[in-house]
Amino acid sequence: MTTRSVTIRGGTYPVILPSIRDPRLHVAAVIITIHVLGQLGLDFRVSIPQILAAILTCAVLEVALTFRQAHAFVWPASAMLTGSGVALILRVVGTPADDPWTTYGWYVFAAVAGLSLLSKYVIRYRGSHVFNPSNIGLVVAFIVLGSTRVEPLDFWWAPLNAWMITAYAVILVGGLLITRRLKLLELAASFWIGLAVGLGLLAASGHCMTANWAFAPVCGYDFWRVVVTSPEVLIFLFFMITDPKTVPSGRVGRIAFGLLVALASTLLMAPQTDEFGAKVGLLAGLVVVCVARPLVDHLAPKPSSTDDDPARFASELAAGGSLALPRRAARLGITALAVVLIGGGIVAAGTPARGVAVVGTEDPFDRDPTTVDPATLPVITVGQDVVEFDHELAGAGMQEVVVTLAQNLELENQALLRREDPILVAVDHGDRLVEMRALLDQAIVDGTTVLTHYDFDTIDVSLLVPFGAQDGLSLGLAGRGTMIEETRDAAGAVLSRESSPFDLTFAMRRATGTRWMNVAVLPAGG
Repeated sequence: MTTRSVTIRGGTYPVILPSIRDPRLHVAAVIITIHVLGQLGLDFRVSIPQILAAILTCAVLEVALTFRQAHAFVWPASAMLTGSGVALILRVVGTPADDPWTTYGWYVFAAVAGLSLLSKYVIRYRGSHVFNPSNIGLVVAFIVLGSTRVEPLDFWWAPLNAWMITAYAVILVGGLLITRRLKLLELAASFWIGLAVGLGLLAASGHCMTANWAFAPVCGYDFWRVVVTSPEVLIFLFFMITDPKTVPSGRVGRIAFGLLVALASTLLMAPQTDEFGAKVGLLAGLVVVCVARPLVDHLAPKPSSTDDDPARFASELAAGGSLALPRRAARLGITALAVVLIGGGIVAAGTPARGVAVVGTEDPFDRDPTTVDPATLPVITVGQDVVEFDHELAGAGMQEVVVTLAQNLELENQALLRREDPILVAVDHGDRLVEMRALLDQAIVDGTTVLTHYDFDTIDVSLLVPFGAQDGLSLGLAGRGTMIEETRDAAGAVLSRESSPFDLTFAMRRATGTRWMNVAVLPAGG
């Protein structure tokens, strides 16, 4: 620390500035670099005023609190880390896209960051804070405010382009250097290995989640790969669980701490069916283990000189091989039983998240009454955002989607005529399924059926990214043309027919597997 002084109204107060060797400055450099990359190339939906609101709130509070305690002006390095950490992960639903200077929801960032910092002073054990401040603040915010107001940063940020490669390099190089210097690398490694094993077991059992960066549920190996290699998980393990003040002091205790966080996070993520729940489960694992840290400290061996002497540590570990065979067998048996019980618990906890995807859903017909000739379709304009996200949707892939849309719309009519809900389930999902079921119920009550046929003149395709619910990325097919509404009686005879222009956006995604399904019909620009 560099110490100077300042005189105010006749009083002299020390001014304590950080040393260039302070690890907190190095962590800050990594996080700020990620913020910059997020603004320039990764399309983070967080604005500069929102980021500054979180950082400055924490800085002002810390300066005021430390001045009151020590009568000195201390550079708020830890507080600014808390603020930048909150701003990196927190997102406020409704924040305008592509507006880096919007002040929308700045007060949410300020409130969450401020409460996160205050937790460090209010919740203490043996003279030190219990929780990583940004971690506990974020978990409480997500649980209290819910997915309609806030959401966490996605597990998946962007395709593996130059921006993402740079982000990975910054996180990995910075994280490895900092955790190694703080002698916390083993803790980070134990967490990552434990999480990879736990999520691997969960993925093998058929786990799925919906995410706002995927058209279909993310299941099995894809779920494991995305989460385990997520830059957000890397930030969590390098810069959140490795807070030196909230982890045990010994090597064994730290390894156990990392494994326990991995286990708690896996169990909390297991029942979640969407990314919001999975991310909150990941973060909450650290909260749970921090609560149990006194027990970990009590059970773990006390730090010794072998913690800093790898050769001696290895020799003492080898000497353990002289234990009597029955004693070693008993330990191995207990360990094996614990592994089986934990594995069974993970699989059981994941039961609600299995069956989210029904891959290969087919139309419930012996014959297809809705054949669509692609030659009858209008010219399809595909937005650059779609091309960059999935280049296969730029040509024949998009024609297939539009053909499926036309089929789905006609199958909806067939469902209304036949009074068959399973047809709707095969082609509709979410809001569209609710809407069409209401029309089916009304048709049954009234005895008349209103059918809608669409004749498209133009179709413009873009991405529809949900914000808050994290219930799946959709394609938005903005269509214009003529729609014909037919009213038929119970016998199927046409009672009336009216035509009118339409300008609607049809939202589609692979909600239950491979088939593109209608999930919403929105007004123009919706």
